[in-house]
Parts: sequence; C-alpha cells; structure tokens
Amino acid sequence: MPRFISPMRPRYMRSPTDIPKEGLQVQSITATPEASKNPETNAASVSDAQDSPEAQEPEYPEIVCVSEGTFRQIRDDSLVLLSQGISHRLLRSIEGPFLIFVLPEHEEFARLQLALYRKENPPKEENPPIPLSFSLQPLWILLAPVIFTLIDFSDKVNLHSRGISDAGKVLKGEWWRALTAQTLHGDTRHLASNLLCGYIVMNMITFRIPLLRLAPFIAVAAAIANICVSLTVKTDFRSLGFSTFVFAAIGCLSVIEFRLMPKETHGLLRRFAPLCGAASLAVFLGLGENADILGHAYGFIAGLFCGFIPSKKALRWGTPLSSVDGIGLLLYYAFYVIAWKMAMA
Repeated sequence: MPRFISPMRPRYMRSPTDIPKEGLQVQSITATPEASKNPETNAASVSDAQDSPEAQEPEYPEIVCVSEGTFRQIRDDSLVLLSQGISHRLLRSIEGPFLIFVLPEHEEFARLQLALYRKENPPKEENPPIPLSFSLQPLWILLAPVIFTLIDFSDKVNLHSRGISDAGKVLKGEWWRALTAQTLHGDTRHLASNLLCGYIVMNMITFRIPLLRLAPFIAVAAAIANICVSLTVKTDFRSLGFSTFVFAAIGCLSVIEFRLMPKETHGLLRRFAPLCGAASLAVFLGLGENADILGHAYGFIAGLFCGFIPSKKALRWGTPLSSVDGIGLLLYYAFYVIAWKMAMA
C-alpha cells in the first residue's frame, strides 16, 4: 500500500492538494455509480470476464490517490465525489489513514471538487488520542537522582550536608544547592515514590516531544523553584528530593496539553481541563507528612513556562527522537555535575 509522508503534517490531516499525483497500481477499483444502478449488467460482465481466458491475468486500470485522512474526513470526501458522479475506491493503508483513489481522467475534476468543499468547510483542528506506550527516555533522566542518592546512602562520601537545599546558605550565594538537592533523598521510600511518579509523568511527555529536549529546562525550572522557596522562607529551612523536578514536569505537561486542546471542542472551558486536572494532581501528590509544599507549588508554577518552549506544530503530532536530543541529555547531566563540583570544592 502506498505511503505518503509529509514532514510538516501527519498523513491523516492533509488536504487533497497535498497528495502526490503519481499513478498507483492496485488490484481493484469500485464500480461506477452507473454500474451500481444496474446490478444485472454488472454481474453479467463479471461472469463473462471470469469465463474468458484472459481472466487469469487481468489488467487493472491505473488509479491515483486524491484524498487521505481519517474515517470522518474520507467519509465526507466520498460523499462529495458521489454527489458529482465520480467513481472512486476507498482503501485503508497499513499505517492507518484512509485513502480515496480515482481514475486518472477523473483526477483533476475530483481534486477541484474536494478543494472547493475544503474551502467552504475548512477542517477543524483535532487532538487525537495517543495509544499507551512506555519509553526509556525517563530512565535516562531518573538515573541522575538514583546515582547521587545511592552514593549518599553508601556513606562513603558526605553528600547530604554539602548538597541539601539550605535556605540560609542559598541566600548567601550557594545557588548550586538548588540543583544538588534534587538528586538527594531522605530514605528509600522517598526515592521510590519520586521515581514512580516521575516516570509516569515524564513518560506522558514523551508522547508529544522527546523528553531529553525538555529535561534541561525542567531541571532549571526546579532549581528556580528551590530558590524561590529560600526567598519566601528566609529562615533555617532545608529541603531535598527530586519531587520539585516531578512537579515541574507536571506543570509542563499540563501546558502542552492545554495548547493542543481544540478551541471549538466542547466550549472554552474544555480547554482548561488539562490545567485543572494537573493542578488537582499536584495538590493530591504535594500534600503529606514532611512534604515541601512550597517547593511543590513553585515547581509546578515554574514548569508551566516550560510547556511554552516547544512549538505547537512539533507538539501536536509528536516529534521522533533524534541524535540532536542527545545534546539535551548531556546538558541535563552537565548541570548536576557542575553543581556538585562546586558543592564539593
């Protein structure tokens, strides 16, 4: 089955004018509207063709694709062509989109009619659901807190006192503690909860854009959140944990989904559902015994700005992982390595 790939838009949202005009060979084509009105004549012609010697090697007509899209879009396009008496065939490619094929002599007229229909009835933006999948990208991000926490638990190196976010010391210029504190945890339960929640949230981000591309910005947002906590408390306040990063990721994900919500779907309030849902999740996860409520709140707010960094076009249809995203991963680790180097100096 032919594949039409567009670097700018997905296969199932392209207009008929975007479909290549090269001829495509298929094995069959639907009957014309006239043939469907005369089933006896059509059946007789089919019977004669089967009895003829040439039936073993039939010659199929050359047809071209004039439209490609979702079932709803192809259904409307098919009705347009039927209203104009244009015979066509509906197929579905192995990649999912539905296709409409016509004979070459009908191609120009079919494209014209579909273009006129699109002009009078422009397609609305869609935010199709994405099938559940699990990515390895969050594991690369979670590796940083795991490594430093295990080193801290081994008691071979004193990382706890040097890397914890102390409000008084942060205000005196030790800004690196806002980063190093993200990689430390109080106990294994604290570490496990952050790893589990972090993977779930960051895995959903990978549906829209490579996580490695946003990881450095989320880390900086979490560091800014820790600094804001120090500026707010201005006392002997200490905090640690990767949860600030996780809440920044929740805020980033909520803005990404908010930007992708179609304006015409279920009114304006429907667009704010991702923000409201993320805020509710943040409140549910952020409250608890010994929880850094201010850090969670500031992390969520700082993460909201990260959701505006990628372009909407790259988010709507998902961006595949590329070798360039490795730079983002290296930059992500560089932040923590530099921060720990300054903390151990």
